[in-house]
Amino acid sequence: MSDVFTRRRFLKAAGLGSALLATGQLSAFGANEQQKRPNILLITADDMNWNSPGCFGGRTPGITPNIDRLASEGVRFEHAHITIAVCQPSRSVLMTGRYPHRNGAEGFQPINMSVPTLQEQLHKAGYIQGILGKVKHLAPPEKFKWDMIENFQDLGWGRNPVLYYKFAGDFFRQAAGREQPFFLMANSHDPHRPFHGSAQEQKKFAKVLKDIPAPSRVYKGEEIEVPGFLPELPDVRKEIAQYYSSVRRCDDTVGAVIRALRESGQAENTLVMFLSDNGMALPFAKTNCYLHSTRTPLIAAWPGRIKPGTIDKQHFISGIDFMPTALDAADVPAPGGMDGSSFLPVLLGKMQPERDKVFTQFHQTSGRNRYPMRCVQSHRFGYIFNPWSDGRRVFKNESQSGLTFNAMKAAAQEDDSVDARVRLFQYRVVEEFYDFKNDPDGRHNLIDNPVYEDQINRMRKEMLDWMKKTGDPALNSFENRTSPAVLKKFMAEQDARSGRKQQKKKASKTGSRKQRSG
Repeated sequence: MSDVFTRRRFLKAAGLGSALLATGQLSAFGANEQQKRPNILLITADDMNWNSPGCFGGRTPGITPNIDRLASEGVRFEHAHITIAVCQPSRSVLMTGRYPHRNGAEGFQPINMSVPTLQEQLHKAGYIQGILGKVKHLAPPEKFKWDMIENFQDLGWGRNPVLYYKFAGDFFRQAAGREQPFFLMANSHDPHRPFHGSAQEQKKFAKVLKDIPAPSRVYKGEEIEVPGFLPELPDVRKEIAQYYSSVRRCDDTVGAVIRALRESGQAENTLVMFLSDNGMALPFAKTNCYLHSTRTPLIAAWPGRIKPGTIDKQHFISGIDFMPTALDAADVPAPGGMDGSSFLPVLLGKMQPERDKVFTQFHQTSGRNRYPMRCVQSHRFGYIFNPWSDGRRVFKNESQSGLTFNAMKAAAQEDDSVDARVRLFQYRVVEEFYDFKNDPDGRHNLIDNPVYEDQINRMRKEMLDWMKKTGDPALNSFENRTSPAVLKKFMAEQDARSGRKQQKKKASKTGSRKQRSG
């Protein structure tokens, strides 16, 4: 390791143990006890759908050998969800254990200074901490006690597995040399847009494309499966193939980081967790509250503690549960005020029957447009509340910039079923309800179906109780969801908070003919 690397990236780590001793932060435990604490390695994908990896049912040939291997060494969760399906808020939830409306990071804002973070707690316990990629998505910097930082520019724009291997290995060796436990958050920027081989990639990375290696395998349209929540169209298939090539490069990065861990000799005392921060950047996934928006491919492996090859099909795990679980595993005291709870007992093979549902939400896109949504999901059903839907406000997100949405708009001119999907995506309705047993991709809104009235009312009650419990600012709008005046007032307040004026665009020139509920 070069001296430059040591000086530039471990300024805070140098002398960390003595500094902590001087402040009394290590008084509760000595160096030997520190060494017994487990290391924690969190690897994240950026915009990977929950069922893209092979071990989660992905049907693309050999798509994720490294992720699949990790799953075979630990437990994978069939019903894990991040809390909010957009980059920065999702990661802020992971590191605070609080819902976005309780930690302050509803959109691309920093968390509130008064909210404790995982990094602060681990820092007090003597952990050395590092982050690879997505650095600015945890803010403000002073709340995240990183001893090593590598941003995406130094990682091949977050897409070079060789550089992840190098810097992860450097970090692991530094931690071993200091005889202190570590927490490393290794964040791939794949498969975030622009996808490999796309026109968007050529445009955005034109000057640096030489620094971004190709995936170990590139996929063609005929090799992949179009997700069930999207229509089968040539350009959709083309873009999904590009996405899957990026998924493969993410898997290359996962393999590189884990290889560095094993070579460091510290794998036996390391809890490794893998997840995606949200679903794929395509319609009806990222920046929404649909099943494919928040469901995440959560895997955990811990030699000697987690039974290899386990599949958990019962428990719902939420993004708010990561911080309390990491602290529990590290035997570090947890601060008050977290909404999540530890699922360490589940990792160790025990039952937590109360984990039978999950609450998710959405607030604001990266363009500062406010589209508040709330959702509750169980094994079979999903209920969504959209207070922003008024028939005029148009939903806009990054997925509409690619081939898929443009192909959907073109097909909507002639195909009623595609037209209905486009209309629903752009305008929504105030309430949505889905039966995943009969409709696994959530294509048919059953909110007006009398057969489901009792179940819909039960989930409305669950939503109401949760909103009251967490102090959700959307509570009044939910209680008055049949009042256009109340919803309009609520959205005016939301727009004022974001600094944006309410959209007044009409349903014209959208590529669809008339508004439908879907």
